[in-house]
Amino acid sequence: MPNISSKAVAMPSSPIRKLVPFSEAAKAAGKTVYHLNIGQPDIETPEIVREKMKALDIKVIEYSNSDGIGSYKKGLTGYYASKDITLTPQQLMITTGGSEALIFTFMTCMNLGDEVIIPEPFYANYNGFAVMAGVNVVPVTSYIETGFALPPISAFEEKITPKTKAIVICNPGNPTGYLYSKEELEQLRELVIKHDLFLIADEVYREFMYDGAIPHSVMNLEGLDNHAIMIDSVSKRYSMCGARIGALVTRNAEVMAMAMKFAQARLSPPTFGQIASEAALDTPQEYFDGVVAEYVKRRDILVSGLNAIPGVMCPNPKGAFYCIARLPIDNADKFCQWMLEDFSHNNQTVMMAPATGFYATPGAGTNEVRLAYVLNEDALRNAVECLRHALEVYPGRTH
Repeated sequence: MPNISSKAVAMPSSPIRKLVPFSEAAKAAGKTVYHLNIGQPDIETPEIVREKMKALDIKVIEYSNSDGIGSYKKGLTGYYASKDITLTPQQLMITTGGSEALIFTFMTCMNLGDEVIIPEPFYANYNGFAVMAGVNVVPVTSYIETGFALPPISAFEEKITPKTKAIVICNPGNPTGYLYSKEELEQLRELVIKHDLFLIADEVYREFMYDGAIPHSVMNLEGLDNHAIMIDSVSKRYSMCGARIGALVTRNAEVMAMAMKFAQARLSPPTFGQIASEAALDTPQEYFDGVVAEYVKRRDILVSGLNAIPGVMCPNPKGAFYCIARLPIDNADKFCQWMLEDFSHNNQTVMMAPATGFYATPGAGTNEVRLAYVLNEDALRNAVECLRHALEVYPGRTH
């Protein structure tokens, strides 16, 4: 039998999805499983999108341009203008989800063996995208005790080598929900200018801000026109994860021209997804107001419930819809599997993502889990109650 590639062997399994066989077995055994492991909201997609898709009368499902449908790109510049981000359609490329935007960015901006610095814990698939592109992730660790604030700039600077090409941030963050302040972003701005690096910002959760928090985009940082690349997506903004539409955004014309080669090689982003995403641009503000209010209630139920459990610590997120909790356990991977295989409370259990998969540093996050507060209030209360009972009887409890 021919050997498979070393790249395939190095490709990490998703910490978000790798426990699916155990959750399916639990459900087959009659258990209710509360899925807090994945950012799949139960929020309805805007009605304006659903009505548009119902009314479609298309005789031929055509390719779009490789960089996306022109009317959608133009409309998207209007959306960004409403967020005080001034762009032209030529500074946008429509991609197959934010994932493809980041893969294109890595392949455009970095050579094989180059390095990208990322504050950890970070979105687990960044590891996978880096493997695809032949790029090495260099982590800078943030800590739960500070709510996962940006590590000191000195911690970034000491990791910079001749192979360093970029810093990647997610703002607000998946998996932590942390929102970087303008001051923290300014520090990164000065660093990337000093060392002539790219600053790549995954800003797909900008709509989800709580407690009066205000997001600051890298696209508005002075002097970064040739350094800043923004990754965006409609998946969470409009609860349209299956549309698979994202965007690569930069004012660096050379980056955009080179990324276009990769876009042309895959022909075009999904036509139906772009039609749905263009319709979503007319989503009324009250939709977002209602969604944010709902997430605040869900966050408060989950985070306060977790922190009320003896031995559990969970910072309060300012954005997105994730949190990381430290649990009194020996090993998060074992615990999350045990919850599905061996535990139930009132025939219910909880599926979580072990935080180890969100770190690049070996051994980090072994007693942490990521939870997504994407379920309704009653489900979250039940999930917290399950977790409380589970921690009382888990054989690997540490204190």
